Amino acid sequence: MALSRIHAVAVHGARAVRRSRQACGRRFGGLLCLAAMGSAGWALAWVNHAQAAPAAPGIAVMDGGINPHPVELHLPPDRPLSAVARLGRLMFFDPALSASGKQSCASCHDPARGYNPPNAQTLQPGGAHMRQRGFRPPLSLAYLYRQPPFSIGPDAGEVEAPVNLDTLARAAGQTARAQKSAGAPPASVPMVPMGGLFWDGRAVSLQRQALVPMLNPVEMANSSIGQVATKLAASPYHAQFQQLFGEDILEQPDRLVAEAMFAIGRFETEDVSFHPFTSKYDAWLQGKTRLSAAEARGLDVFNDPQKGNCAACHLSQVTSDRLPPLFTDTQYEALGVPRNPALPMNRDPHFHDLGLCGPFRTDLARQTQYCGMFITPTLRNVDRRQVFFHNGVYRTLRQVLDFYNLRAVAPEKVYPRNADGTPALYDDLPAAYRANVDTTDAPFDRHVGDSPALTDQDIRDIITFLHTLDDGYTATEGTTSTASRPTRPVP
Repeated sequence: MALSRIHAVAVHGARAVRRSRQACGRRFGGLLCLAAMGSAGWALAWVNHAQAAPAAPGIAVMDGGINPHPVELHLPPDRPLSAVARLGRLMFFDPALSASGKQSCASCHDPARGYNPPNAQTLQPGGAHMRQRGFRPPLSLAYLYRQPPFSIGPDAGEVEAPVNLDTLARAAGQTARAQKSAGAPPASVPMVPMGGLFWDGRAVSLQRQALVPMLNPVEMANSSIGQVATKLAASPYHAQFQQLFGEDILEQPDRLVAEAMFAIGRFETEDVSFHPFTSKYDAWLQGKTRLSAAEARGLDVFNDPQKGNCAACHLSQVTSDRLPPLFTDTQYEALGVPRNPALPMNRDPHFHDLGLCGPFRTDLARQTQYCGMFITPTLRNVDRRQVFFHNGVYRTLRQVLDFYNLRAVAPEKVYPRNADGTPALYDDLPAAYRANVDTTDAPFDRHVGDSPALTDQDIRDIITFLHTLDDGYTATEGTTSTASRPTRPVP
């Protein structure tokens, strides 16, 4: 990417921060706006992506698995939590805030599993009596501190008016899709959806992400903002709201809930357990440990644009300003994963989860070029998950990698059969939207009958490498010791 483009993107980021801060200030006032700005550094996400050092196939296996180019990473500070974040921690673990009295944020986002779901259930229980199920497997809440808000395309200029996503989407629809290749920025600036929270990016901030489950009838199932406020006012920590936000805060339900969600967002931003960067890969990046032969081979295949090409979307390189990789570009893809017949809503053959096009997100419903697209999640702590993709159709990393490897070359091994015996390609999407599925990025650019991009050994090595992304690494005998960053005790 040319320096002029990098500068332009950086300027756009600064402008976006300024526009967001100004708009937030007009609407909510100063304190609540801190939550919207809490994911520090999001405006530079495109710069970080563009300036990431290219992958160098083979470097991991040099010198017995030692990183020949160690980096001093710029890690989030590990400081005592602010009073607001401490209040947010209390709420994060408080089941009394749910209609059932049995479900908290931590019920679906377990700290012991990298804030992934705590079990192998495809959908987590919820509702007023814990007898209902959500619609999608919850994503991890970890490593969201640099997550950008949802947007389409990189530069909106100096416009102060609210962004019209339909207008942006129509403009982006006339731009050719940029092909992704591991270790190289796209040849053109991609005008694509990116950022946001949830599988469809409909939450713009951590505090919004915290609020949606509170009111979802199949999750924490509160009937209204007022009901949430009543529970907060009756909580053992209600006096802390008055100390932090004023004596009259308990008498203002809307503001009380807004500040409560702000506090949860601050907890998720400040607490080091949400972004500890204590994996073996982080230690290797810093030259503090060696990768095994299998881990090193897996990293090479992960980065190889002609093999796994995983790093095209799951960025593996340290940014030019030494931020550790998040293993996501936060963009959206239509992968065409098979339909999951185990989901209750899929008993209706006419129901389709279209991601950016609905059913839960409605502002892009007319932009059918995005139907079937879901966000690319981080791969950090990925093997602490037990269900994968937005519909939970797969339960092991081996199944996930087989899907990537075989979808293009042997679809009969991935999809069910039509009545005529042919594979039912992209069977979880209506026929009208199947052209949205990615067939240009490796390994999806191959054709039926071609050799798969990955050998069985490649797949085993990639899975071995993915284990190095688990936080909490401690050096074993024969490797250089690396101290884990501390995590805070769960109350």
